[in-house]
Amino acid sequence: MTAATHSTLFPRVPDSADAVLDGLDPEQREVATALHGPVCVLAGAGTGKTRAITHRIAYGVRAGILQPASVLAVTFTNRAAGEMRGRLRQLGAHGVQARTFHSAALRQLQYFWPKAVGGPLPRLVERKIQLVADAAAACRIRLDRNELRDATGEIEWSKVTQTVPADYAAAAAKAGRETPRDPAELAQLYAAYEDLKRDRSVIDFEDVLLLAVGILQDRHDIAEQVRSQYQHFVVDEYQDVSPLQQRLLELWLGERDSLCVVGDASQTIYSFTGATPDHLLDFRTRHPGATVVKLVRDYRSTPQVVRLANGLLAQAHGRAADHRLELVSQREPLAEPVYTEYTDEPAEAEGAARRIRALMADGVPASEIAVLFRTNSQSEIYEQALADAGIPYQLRGAERFFERTEVREAGAALRGAARFGGNDALLDDVVDLPSQVRAVLSTKGWTTEPPAGSGAVRDRWESLAALVRLAEDFARANASATLADLVAELDERAAAQHAPTVEGVTLASLHAAKGLEWDAVFLVGLAEGMMPITYAKTDEQVEEERRLLYVGVTRARAHLSLSWAVSRSPGGRPNRRATRFLDGLRPGSGATAGARAAGGTGGIERGTGGATEPGGPTTRRRTNRTPARCRVCGRTLTDAGEMKLMRCEDCPSDMDEGLYERLCEWRAGRARRIGQPAFCVFTDKTLIAIAESVPEEEGELARIPGVGQRKLRTYGADVLAICAGQEVLDGDEGK
Repeated sequence: MTAATHSTLFPRVPDSADAVLDGLDPEQREVATALHGPVCVLAGAGTGKTRAITHRIAYGVRAGILQPASVLAVTFTNRAAGEMRGRLRQLGAHGVQARTFHSAALRQLQYFWPKAVGGPLPRLVERKIQLVADAAAACRIRLDRNELRDATGEIEWSKVTQTVPADYAAAAAKAGRETPRDPAELAQLYAAYEDLKRDRSVIDFEDVLLLAVGILQDRHDIAEQVRSQYQHFVVDEYQDVSPLQQRLLELWLGERDSLCVVGDASQTIYSFTGATPDHLLDFRTRHPGATVVKLVRDYRSTPQVVRLANGLLAQAHGRAADHRLELVSQREPLAEPVYTEYTDEPAEAEGAARRIRALMADGVPASEIAVLFRTNSQSEIYEQALADAGIPYQLRGAERFFERTEVREAGAALRGAARFGGNDALLDDVVDLPSQVRAVLSTKGWTTEPPAGSGAVRDRWESLAALVRLAEDFARANASATLADLVAELDERAAAQHAPTVEGVTLASLHAAKGLEWDAVFLVGLAEGMMPITYAKTDEQVEEERRLLYVGVTRARAHLSLSWAVSRSPGGRPNRRATRFLDGLRPGSGATAGARAAGGTGGIERGTGGATEPGGPTTRRRTNRTPARCRVCGRTLTDAGEMKLMRCEDCPSDMDEGLYERLCEWRAGRARRIGQPAFCVFTDKTLIAIAESVPEEEGELARIPGVGQRKLRTYGADVLAICAGQEVLDGDEGK
């Protein structure tokens, strides 16, 4: 158990400043008590950095050294800022501002804009891609969907590095960027985009920082007003600051040095957005008298996980690698990481689902399990595999918990019950707080047992169940708590975006997993070409991919599984191998690229014969196969959705529309019958593939990706009958 994350959900507020320091290790205590002058905290993964800096702020406030309103703590995500506010509240440090860079800058802009510029602040557009598309049309530049996304990324990079359109081409060349279009063309597009924003009186996300910097640079009176408000600064994840964010921080500080920064150069994974660890690594140069504290005691991961993490960094190169931290696990030894090679990606997804079911059977909650992949496009196949196995899951980056419809409705119901509960017959026979909450939420769809399957109904139940569990924990921590107290707690959590735990396996990209942790982590798709990603060409880009894998490894507390597939799809050529980053680290691998050895059990790679998993079947022997190709133009297919259709997304479809509609009607009936969402029967892409190929016998149907042997047995007869033009009951028969 990590002291940083496994404390009780509602800990007792420390009764004194000295009590705030209880439980900190010597290095964390050094951070907490270093309240004067510049401080640099080099904190490895799992070493309790958030614990250290929140206790630092709380100790300063509780000891009367820091005034709460004068402290500004900044980080990079709303989730991280919300977590920081929640921890400060639990430590009795009320009134401290904990925000993202953008949130803090926007708040200042809204306040000072009328004085500095006049009139209301222009409207903020949260998604700029439509504006970029309009700018491209104005320039008569044709961009497909991927080019549009890439061009938008180039504009964002330009703005956070403070590069104007006229300088874009030279700046991109100097930075070694691989531009998606001709740099001169992108510069023209960038300029048109800026003109369009001015014409429409809107600003984008990056403008918030740029305008804040501009006002603070030009208006010394406003800068002094901000500096009189905020006198002490804490910056989390300092390795991720961009030049623009660094400039804003310098303007906030002025000539003062009351600054504490926290970071780890080995977790720099956002350089494509303009982030650079140079500000962290050069901190002592800019502040020669700074206090530097290194946190290396890893409270999160077992020695086996830490050994792999250290091994990854030991092979790294570059400036960040020169400053790597050697982690020391503080936990008892447990299982070694499991390495598994699969024949293809569907087999890999099914294998992960089997192991997840085994972990859950052994008592690991679904919410403590994560499947992490390199790109979001890999998610679909794992969603399908988990749904097929009846395992609930949640997508990282999906709708915020407190913004879900069912959570808002539940909050309103609880608020009404707290206000008028004395006249509510529903609460007549219940006394304790958890029972009251269960009674109220039962009117919104909560039941003692979860609904079958997954999908929207299960998601709604999971949200309500999370509120029930929160009420139970709240009552245990506060024996005299009332329904009104719980409603107040929920309001504070909503304001801090401090969501309760939802039971479900997390599916997330490695980038989205930064800052999170689970008991069990599955790192999937670890094949050359995906890790490192194909477009990582330079040494610096490859090293960032290594750091990304390091971040993934260090998300695991106890169970870590690493896997890869030798071909993308069933029938594909088995020409892929495990990522070079694991050479010399996984059992049976040599230190040189391409080395592959046989031997080992327990999920260890078995040469060309496949691999076994604990309690799972041996993967069948691979044979030489041809890659999947588009049946229209012949291009090699790599996208999972295209491989399911066996054609490029843009190639013409010969789908039988009537057959597709009949298949959809049949699927809807079967889904209703089994109480699961329609995609658990077949996804839309699989139905399209069936309607395009119109299989006549089982062998043809089985070759369609997304069917598989289980679904062939369950649904094959119906599908073939529908394809043959026969009438099939819609699945609601017998009701």
